Amino acid sequence: MDRATRKEDVQKAYELQTRAGVAGAARSTAVGLGLAVLGHYTWPAFRILSLSLSVRISLLKCRISSDAFRLEVTIFGLVIGAENALLSHEAERRRTETALRQEARIGLARRGLVATETEIARWKAEKLTETHTPHTIQTDDEIARSTK
Repeated sequence: MDRATRKEDVQKAYELQTRAGVAGAARSTAVGLGLAVLGHYTWPAFRILSLSLSVRISLLKCRISSDAFRLEVTIFGLVIGAENALLSHEAERRRTETALRQEARIGLARRGLVATETEIARWKAEKLTETHTPHTIQTDDEIARSTK
């Protein structure tokens, strides 16, 4: 994999991880706040607690700092969501790379070549140029002329 492709893949993984982290944080915050409301309305002992203590219990652990009110559940959701997305992306990349290498080994074996890393890299480069080369559609007359 050349540097440009690797850089694009890293950028794609970063964007994927960022989106999944934000979605996970929003989801876990909603669940945490929903649990706080549920606890407030269904459990009398929870209702007696002060607001800060009930939020602290329901959201596993909240910290009040001078700058912001940081919810540990939100951070937990962000980290878990981002990590799961990155692991899924990496697994998909490994499956794709394994399938491509298998195809390269078979193609090289048909040519009578040993599938070394260098040969696989050349095969990938050839495959890449084949997919990016525009194919022209031949008419029946052109096909007939070329076979004569």
